[in-house]
Amino acid sequence: MDNGTRLGHPGPKGTFDTGIGNHKTIFEILCDNLKEAYQKYQVYVPWYIMTSKQNNEETIRFFEEKGYFGYPKEKIHFFKQGELPVLNEQGKLLLDKEGNINEAADGHGGIFVSMRKNGVIEDMKQKGIKWAFIGPVDNILVKMVDPIFIGVCEEKKVLAGGKSMIKAYPEEKVGVFCKKQEKPSVIEYTEIPKEMAEMKDEKGNLAYGESHINCNLFHIQAIEEISKDKLPYHTAYKKIEYLKEDGQTVKPESPNAYKFESFIFDAFEQLQDMAILRVKREEEFAPIKNAEGKDSPETARNLYNNFYKIN
Repeated sequence: MDNGTRLGHPGPKGTFDTGIGNHKTIFEILCDNLKEAYQKYQVYVPWYIMTSKQNNEETIRFFEEKGYFGYPKEKIHFFKQGELPVLNEQGKLLLDKEGNINEAADGHGGIFVSMRKNGVIEDMKQKGIKWAFIGPVDNILVKMVDPIFIGVCEEKKVLAGGKSMIKAYPEEKVGVFCKKQEKPSVIEYTEIPKEMAEMKDEKGNLAYGESHINCNLFHIQAIEEISKDKLPYHTAYKKIEYLKEDGQTVKPESPNAYKFESFIFDAFEQLQDMAILRVKREEEFAPIKNAEGKDSPETARNLYNNFYKIN
């Protein structure tokens, strides 16, 4: 789970105050989603939260201080994300301010290996869990419990599914569904060429406009298989604080190093097929990624308030 640095928030992103209701944090809104499911189905759905090495203790302490938002403590499980070393522009390792090899989280695609290493898969199997929803922390309209989504995957006899929506404009920062060598896949927005992003079909619609909104459903059988091998790594050019040879800590003002991360949608390529369920943006997609502008707390609040008809 990311920290909220892009939001100007010093803690884990889930602890960010959305300004909704009585200053609900993202975590509280997600928990509301699970409590609503309990009211419908009289079942407490287990909630597995992937943290990072940096924010694990802070996240757990936050939940303890908030009384787990009234959700049964034994139904909430925390596990840590994996990490990989970062490299500078010359391909050399960097040290952090403590003098250790500088490492960064390995991307949301690392969740499968982390689930295996931390005993999450085995725990799910012992509990008889068949399907697991895997999604981001920052979408406050996410439906973590969606029987229709499960039903579509069951009806199509596939081991995974992804939710989609129509891309709002060519430059929107979302990956798009496609097929690679006849296997389901996603092209990340950072990797799709401009001309491909703008390409239109005979009806005038974006040819690559089926957005992957990172709302994924995996059968436990698929999770177990995918966790046996690491997914391919993508590079990201980032500002990374590091320790110089003279012992001084450098806080760069521009990107200076490469981190490596895997993406969850690369797991789709290990499947023969998957289900894609198109949903409405205004009903299921209200991300909080930027401090202002698009995908900001303001836009997410508006979407949330409109959906729940809050004045």
